[in-house]
Order: sequence, then structure tokens, then C-alpha cells
Amino acid sequence: MSKKEHHYHDCVDLNMSASIEQCMNEDTDTPVTPAGTRLVRIPVNLGDFNVTTNMVANIQFPHPVSEIKDIKKRVVILQCRLMTRTSTGGEDQFATGPFPLFIKGYVRKNIQYASPCYNKAGECVSSKLKSLTVKVPFECMTSVTLESPVQLPVTNTRSEFDFFRAQDLGKGFPEKDQFLSSDISQFHQTSTAAYNALPYCELLAHEIIEWDEATDRRSHHNDYDQSPVDEGYFHHVVEKMMVTFTVSVLQEQQVRITAG
Repeated sequence: MSKKEHHYHDCVDLNMSASIEQCMNEDTDTPVTPAGTRLVRIPVNLGDFNVTTNMVANIQFPHPVSEIKDIKKRVVILQCRLMTRTSTGGEDQFATGPFPLFIKGYVRKNIQYASPCYNKAGECVSSKLKSLTVKVPFECMTSVTLESPVQLPVTNTRSEFDFFRAQDLGKGFPEKDQFLSSDISQFHQTSTAAYNALPYCELLAHEIIEWDEATDRRSHHNDYDQSPVDEGYFHHVVEKMMVTFTVSVLQEQQVRITAG
């Protein structure tokens, strides 16, 4: 075996690649939390929800299609927002809703199809395997009642205040009289801002039921008299989908736990 063959295997440079060998390990002393009540900040699951949306897509293929071989799909969520009211303070800091849940995303589809390149003899149909990737968008709103209460956002506050000031009126006014008011050349304000924990979503699962139907299919027999009558091609497909996906709504909250 030559030196070049020894160091290279197809497209892998063995000299630049890492080797995997036996790794050693040993037990370590992990610190244990003392017994008692602790206050921790952790993600709290507010609820899991199955959301269903119906979609219709018109797909135009760049090449003629004799048949669809396979379709690979996945759901992508671009935005998932739980819209809550604000807290009024006191005991009204948590609530379960119902609240609107706004969801925006798309279904990514990779369609593998056979594109005919038949000959004029018409005895057989030869095809090339091609693929088309499309993104079918969706946007919906659903009302949800949470299984665990969400911490409502605290509003920001802003208030102005002034100081009393007595000023002489000047010429033309009695000396004992004064201008009694605040000074408009000064501005005083108190403001507060609360950095609330925003609820967020995780995508857990999805199910898609779809119907794909060609709307402009024509037979090869119309182009070539000797072509098989059951063979044809099309460029346009109308797709109907019922998409159901499961999302988990979470929020970071302070939770009291007891360490034994």
C-alpha cells in the first residue's frame, strides 16, 4: 500500500481526523444541597396543546412530472406567542386564562418526482429523478386554558413631580405679591421597568394528512400515437393538508422546593 493510499481513504484525510479510543473515568464527590426549603428558577410547563390548521397550496413544478415518488415533510414554527393581560398587583399575579396563542410557521416539503424524457418511438417511457423543495406557510390563533398558571407581566410606571417655587413678579406688580407655582424650566420624574419572563414554546410532535391532486395531467398518447395510454405527465398540483402539531408552552418561574 502506497503512502498516499495509507493516509487517505476516499474523501477522508486520516491524518487530519480524530481517533476514538478507550476513555477513562472515575467517580467524583458531587456537592449535595443542604436539607430545607430552597427557591429555584426553572422552566415551568404551563400546558401541552394539540393545534390543528388546514392548508391549501398550489404547487407548480418546473419540469413535467410523470409520478411523485416520495414527499418528506417537517413543521417549522417561526413564532409562538402567548398573549396575556398584565398584573394588577397583590394576589393577581398568576392566571390560567383562557389566553390567545398566536402561531406562525410553515411546512417544508421536499418532493421527489420522476420527470419523463421519453423517446418518440413510444414503446417505453424513460424518466429522470428530480426534487422540488417548497415551503407552505400557515398562521393561526387559538384560545388556550393553561394547566399551570402563568406569571402575568408587571407594567412599567412613570410619574412626574414638581417643586413649589415663589418668584418675584417684577415691575408693575405690588412688592408683597409673588408668582406662586412650579418652575417649568425643570423636569422631575420617577420611572420603573419590570423585566418579565416571556412565555415560550417547544415543538413536540406533528401529524400531517394530505391530498395531492394533479389538475393538468395529459397522456403521452396525445403526443405520440404509440405511447402507452396510461402514461402521462403534469406540471400543477393542488395540495390540501390538515396539520396537527403539539406545542408545549413554558415560562421560567421561581419555585419553592424542599430538599430532603
